Amino acid sequence: MVELSLENIEFIKILANSDSTILQTGMNEAMLMRLESEIGIILREYYQEKTMKTDTNWIVKFENVGIPEDDVKAAIACARRLGIDIS
Repeated sequence: MVELSLENIEFIKILANSDSTILQTGMNEAMLMRLESEIGIILREYYQEKTMKTDTNWIVKFENVGIPEDDVKAAIACARRLGIDIS
């Protein structure tokens, strides 16, 4: 199970507040792997919780660390533009 570590929180904040085209040019293979493996899982589970009412508790976890819903949605949109499957 993937947890919301400090590094994951920072990565999600970067996604939420960055232009995907700029991120894409500066991303290396390790960052892309982390995005797909950890961050992608977190955002996918959050998306499923919001749309399919699954019980993953990501909504509460994001609220507890001060990441608002709009930032998570922006991070999902950016991840999608980077080629990460969120659905």
